[in-house]
Parts: sequence; structure tokens; C-alpha cells
Amino acid sequence: MSKLSITIDGHTFVVEAPPLRRTTSEITVRVDGQTVNVLAPDTGSPELLDWLIVDGRPYELVVDPNLHWIRSRFGLHQVEVRDLEATVARPASGDGRIKAPIPGLITRVLVRPGELVELGQPLLVLEAMKMENEIRAPRAGRVAQIHVAPGQGVTLGVVMAEVE
Repeated sequence: MSKLSITIDGHTFVVEAPPLRRTTSEITVRVDGQTVNVLAPDTGSPELLDWLIVDGRPYELVVDPNLHWIRSRFGLHQVEVRDLEATVARPASGDGRIKAPIPGLITRVLVRPGELVELGQPLLVLEAMKMENEIRAPRAGRVAQIHVAPGQGVTLGVVMAEVE
């Protein structure tokens, strides 16, 4: 069993899961001690995962290739995954560039260049598919640049801001 600490929007869960086998798409995991059945497509890669069925309840997802966020019908959720059995802590990834997780329209810019921000602080609001998504700081630091303005459309992966 692998033991992971998964934090979603500030709420931490301890997840124990068996080794994944490519021959099956259904697994039983333990989340904070509770047994949960999960059915998922065999994609071979987390970023290709677009749905899950958890204890009989379906969820459609978009997963960040770096596992920093997950988008569901409930919005965009910040995610941090730690392997509790790893002997060395995984270094923080990313270079402070904030890229558009989905195509959309910038409705608000909440910070200015030079402003100090905290990890997870909202920086921008991106409207996509009639939903407002807060784009949050990937780390604490200073806003180096804002590359977008309210009313501007963005495509997937466009750099919107930088935090250093």
C-alpha cells in the first residue's frame, strides 16, 4: 500500500492505495481510515484522467499534469500531493509562472506588479464555461508581472502572471 497526504483547497486527507495495475481500473483505497471504491479509466497518465466514479458517484475532471490543481464541476481546486513513505521531500516544482489552466476570459485582476502575495492567494479571476475560477499564487513571493487585463481572452497554457 502507498500512503499519501493529499491536500485539496487546504483540507488534508491521508490516502492509502494498493499498487496500481494496468489490468484493472477499479481499486479500493482508504481515505482517512474509511474504505472507498474508485473506478477510473486506464489512461496511463494522470493528466489524461477525465472522469472517476467514487463509491458509485461519477465525477468529470480536468487534472493538471503537475498535479497542482484539479478542475471539477465544483470549480478549480488547488492540490498538493505528498508521499508519506518517501525518504526525501519532493522539492517544490514550478518557476512561478501562472498559466491559464483552461481557455477563458479574464474578468478581474486582483493584484499589481510588486505586490507581495501568499501561497494560494487569489491573483486573477478567469471565467470559463459560465464559471468564475480564482487563479491562485503557486507560492509566496512578489508579483513580478501581470500579462493579462480584464476583458482579455486567454487560451490554454498562456502565461498570465509571474510570481518570484
